[in-house]
Amino acid sequence: MIRHLIKGLLTLGLIAGLANGQTFAQKQLFPEAPGMVSYTYRNQFAQDVPGTLDILKGLGITDIEFSSLFKQTPEDLRKMCDARGLKCSSYGVSYEDLVNKTDEVGKVALTLGAKYVRVSSIPHKGAFTLDNAKQAVADFNKSGKLLKDKYGLTFIYHNHGFEYEPYEDGTLYDYLLKNTDPKYVGMELDILWAFLPGQDPAQLLAKYGNRYKALHMKDLKKGVERGSLSGSTPKDNDVTLGTGQIDIPAVIKAARKAGVKHYYIEDESSSALTQVPESIKYLHGLKKD
Repeated sequence: MIRHLIKGLLTLGLIAGLANGQTFAQKQLFPEAPGMVSYTYRNQFAQDVPGTLDILKGLGITDIEFSSLFKQTPEDLRKMCDARGLKCSSYGVSYEDLVNKTDEVGKVALTLGAKYVRVSSIPHKGAFTLDNAKQAVADFNKSGKLLKDKYGLTFIYHNHGFEYEPYEDGTLYDYLLKNTDPKYVGMELDILWAFLPGQDPAQLLAKYGNRYKALHMKDLKKGVERGSLSGSTPKDNDVTLGTGQIDIPAVIKAARKAGVKHYYIEDESSSALTQVPESIKYLHGLKKD
């Protein structure tokens, strides 16, 4: 009888604990583990791939966007991830490889287990022009169609700041969105590379909704002047989420409404090893209104 009573009390305690945990999670704006862009740990990956994957696992990361294979075969990299319960959801490649090696890119992405193929820049000299945008539209539509039809993959383009050159009643970024086929071309919003040129990432998410499949979450150091269309800023202008200029909660709320599924932290700074854990802590501390 006492045994059953103790067991019952323990069970009730466990249920109460779980309920309290669920209540806490319901109050959090960002209760889940974020994803990670491999570029954040590029220096560590270059020296020790399995050890760096262990670091990510220790942070609770399970979702990775690889921007490089780090001299591994896709088969070996997949095995190392599988052994740790990590998943590559997106595979980043160069513009040139997307256009000229589309089949090879598709095969590697499938081997890694990715759903997305990402390109993070468009080749151009000087200011980004309408002709650059037109060529990108043609290339993205063609390569995106092949990746989707042949490999079941979704191509996504990651903005890099230079695309916000004024054009008609908007920007050339708007031109890219309006002229690429939503069936074959999605978007990944890098919120720093939208904010630095003077855009509002939350407004872009509201405007283009489900065109966005993923985010690069990063924050811009306070005091850095906005308005640059160069597509460049010192890497140490990437700071811990919540300590910079970007309204991270507003971005996350807009991303939720847009249906974004992948929230990758990308910290390009030399302090990423110490900043990333703080960024994760910040995200988990955000509360819903």
